[in-house]
Amino acid sequence: MNGIFQDWDANRGNPKGQLVLLFFRTAQWLRAQPWRLLGAPVLVCYRLGVEWVLGIELRFATRVGPGLRLFHGQALVVHEGTVIGADCTLRQTTTIGNKTLPDGTASACPVLGDGVDVGANAVILGAITIGDRAVIGAGAVVVKDVPAGAVVAGNPARVIAQR
Repeated sequence: MNGIFQDWDANRGNPKGQLVLLFFRTAQWLRAQPWRLLGAPVLVCYRLGVEWVLGIELRFATRVGPGLRLFHGQALVVHEGTVIGADCTLRQTTTIGNKTLPDGTASACPVLGDGVDVGANAVILGAITIGDRAVIGAGAVVVKDVPAGAVVAGNPARVIAQR
């Protein structure tokens, strides 16, 4: 149940975010148990409730650091190969995942450092690294590495400020 209390505190005043992340951490914990088949009903409920009903595709196999904040969790898609650092913020209609390469294969997924803040409707694709404390602007399309502390925006995203 790694990170459950940090997630709860990070989403103070956001009961939907707290509930989704409580369910997410519980599903992660159950999946890691040798007797995980006994937890299958919870895993199925997670898939139905969080993914289908709430529209938040945050697979319980995804590696997520403690203190994740989910604001307005709707239409959020995070590929299970993505790695998200500690104290990150994700907003609605965000997509984070791999991309199809010219040869038809799939790339690796993004790695987000600690304290990354992702704006609404952002798209982050490919085998890229988003540095610690970077800010991804709303509607940005990020397909290249982002340095630590950078603020990026646009399509394609480019650095507009350094923090």
